[in-house]
Amino acid sequence: MRWTIRPKPEQKDIDSLAQALGVEDLVAQLLLQRGIATFDEAKQFFRPQLTYLHDPFLMKDMDIAVERIEKAIRNNENILVFGDYDVDGTTAVALMSSYLLTFYPNVATYIPDRYEEGYGVSYRGIDFAEDNGFSLIIALDCGVKAIDKVAYAKEKEIDFIICDHHRPGKDLPDAVAVLDPKREDCEYPFDELCGCGVGFKLIQALGSRRGETINDLIYYLDLVATAIGADIVPITGENRILAFYGLQVINQQPRIGFKAIIDQVKKEELTITDVVFIIAPRINAAGRMKHGQHAVDLLTETNMEQAVVFASEIEKFNTDRRGLDQEITQEALVQIEGNQEQERFTSVVYKESWHKGVIGIVASRLTETYYRPTLVFTKSGDKLAASARSVKGFDVYNALEGCSDCIEQFGGHKYAAGLTLLEEQYEAFKAQFEKVVKESIDPQLLTPEITVDNKISLADITPKLMRILKQFAPFGPGNMTPVFMAEGVADTGYAKGVGKEGSHLKVSVTQNNSHKIDGIGFNLGAKLPMVTSRKPFDAVFTIDENEWQGNISLQLKIKDIK
Repeated sequence: MRWTIRPKPEQKDIDSLAQALGVEDLVAQLLLQRGIATFDEAKQFFRPQLTYLHDPFLMKDMDIAVERIEKAIRNNENILVFGDYDVDGTTAVALMSSYLLTFYPNVATYIPDRYEEGYGVSYRGIDFAEDNGFSLIIALDCGVKAIDKVAYAKEKEIDFIICDHHRPGKDLPDAVAVLDPKREDCEYPFDELCGCGVGFKLIQALGSRRGETINDLIYYLDLVATAIGADIVPITGENRILAFYGLQVINQQPRIGFKAIIDQVKKEELTITDVVFIIAPRINAAGRMKHGQHAVDLLTETNMEQAVVFASEIEKFNTDRRGLDQEITQEALVQIEGNQEQERFTSVVYKESWHKGVIGIVASRLTETYYRPTLVFTKSGDKLAASARSVKGFDVYNALEGCSDCIEQFGGHKYAAGLTLLEEQYEAFKAQFEKVVKESIDPQLLTPEITVDNKISLADITPKLMRILKQFAPFGPGNMTPVFMAEGVADTGYAKGVGKEGSHLKVSVTQNNSHKIDGIGFNLGAKLPMVTSRKPFDAVFTIDENEWQGNISLQLKIKDIK
């Protein structure tokens, strides 16, 4: 691990903000490191308000999209809500369809089959729309690159409204409206919305024309918060507000489908991390193992008994997914280890029988293990399909662009992407990808980095500090949980390995023989000898609350020691 300590802001700026807010220097420094420099900015950060959300009509084409939907309703047209099979797509379809159905009955949903149709807008989906009399398709979390498909729909007199957040190509589809804050000609003030977030802006715009306020739409924010967490978009700006209120809905008035999941896992107060690791994998499992429509059915269900049935089905999908992902990860690790005769800058593996629904998870696991830009391929019809994952600081989407002559189709983000190619192109692509990454990556990015916000002493860790840190939530990209470093701490004699084969490190440490505090370091069991040597060591950690038999105490969640 590389430990990188964030630059300390100017002391005069720390003093000024600390005085304005009446907080300690440490809190002021953490805020400045997050770009919060004034009283008003701090107020918006600590007290997010729905009134701070931007006017949806600032988004390019929003007025056109709203007018086309209003026209469809006036003319009694059938509207098909189409979305990708992942969490962002299925939550967006649930949001848009359930909102429209509150005042207009001629609405249906369509999620493409991951295996037979693949990612994004599909010809089969357009044929379904034609066969069933749909004249308007609202595509969510996909479509910004679907130039040929939208043209195909136009020939059949089917209009498209696209709500996407992926990077557009140099040309846009000939849709009625393309809502995507990443469009170069879109001046919307926040361009990091997820697909469900763009869908929410559309219902916000529709609602404003129907006399509704933002308070009438709070019910839908549980879906938006889930998509924000699952899609790993920055939890800053508008996303922070949407996630903040969405979490309140999940914890206080969850929709029936969420309640059915939460009741199964018996979790009380969910954080955004819980949403990412408890709710999102279950929603995703439907599209990975069976069909994404199962997730939409659960998220739009209003009968608790039926929701419990759907949730138990999805729980089984998730259990099956876990078994498969572990099995394939092991096979992929063997492949990589068999190709270690030379230093490689990438990990690229392929087996035609691997389950397409879990290759993205496997790519993430391999990236954690070998810390290289990673691609996991499988056979998909007569082509190969892959999921790509990257390491912090490296844009895998750009790297794939540099290999576009070997690729049939690709799309995605800086850190996660998907692609298809012809089987005969696989070896050429693999060599090209290695070459592009080798020539463009900073080698130090191939060592995992821990970014430390601040050096502190153990004496600084108090219940008051913890109360303030909890108000920094929800955490995520752009606003990560504060990470601290303490120097010269020592074991008090209670350190031990815990968990399976002692894989985790449990410690009790002190600094200068005072201020004792417990800590846990997951997967750091191998470092036990370093702790029990009685020599002082440095630790990097977050501060956590540990509840045991009704008592709450502070503890260190140790990330690394040296």
